[in-house]
Amino acid sequence: MPTYDYKCKACGHEFEEFQSMTAPVLKKCPKCGKNKLERLIGTGAALMFKGSGFYITDYRSDSYKKAAEAEKGGSKPAADAPAADAKPAAKPEAPAKKDPPARAEPKAGAKTKPPKASKSD
Repeated sequence: MPTYDYKCKACGHEFEEFQSMTAPVLKKCPKCGKNKLERLIGTGAALMFKGSGFYITDYRSDSYKKAAEAEKGGSKPAADAPAADAKPAAKPEAPAKKDPPARAEPKAGAKTKPPKASKSD
């Protein structure tokens, strides 16, 4: 259920009311008793995930959880959990880079066109 902000036009009293979305808008001010309440448009609430425990407790894989429990308890790690001291497999060596082909030089005596001159005003 959302919290709505209200302000009385008569006395200026501002307050928040926790009510259902389908509940009717309040009209009577709890402070002065006049029917001058106005429900204010708020910016809304944002959902923020802060802190170090959110990801760890909610979205870790089962194998990670088993390995973490094994570390805490001092027992052997689970069979499907990766061992902490295991070394990653060696990567295959990349093929050596080849030098780019040399630029072909025009043959002596070959006719080449000079670049066109641009017109300037």
